[in-house]
Amino acid sequence: MLGRVLVTLKREVLDPQGDAVARGLAALDLSGVRGVRVGKVIEVSLDPGLDRDAALALLNAAADGFLANPVLETWSVELVDEAASP
Repeated sequence: MLGRVLVTLKREVLDPQGDAVARGLAALDLSGVRGVRVGKVIEVSLDPGLDRDAALALLNAAADGFLANPVLETWSVELVDEAASP
């Protein structure tokens, strides 16, 4: 089973990396981009014996306790089909 934790900066936190990406896209004449926020994706290989609720609880505990900074970042968790993952 594969879990994914998506971590992003809270809206009120400045994102200079996102601003740099937005400027780079504009320099490539890619119009239509109004803004960019950069985050991170953490993939976690989980014990296949875990049920869905336990797996999601484990991922949320990992994000809250270690993978994300709750003062600056928000996160979401998901379980993904390993066959569909790149």
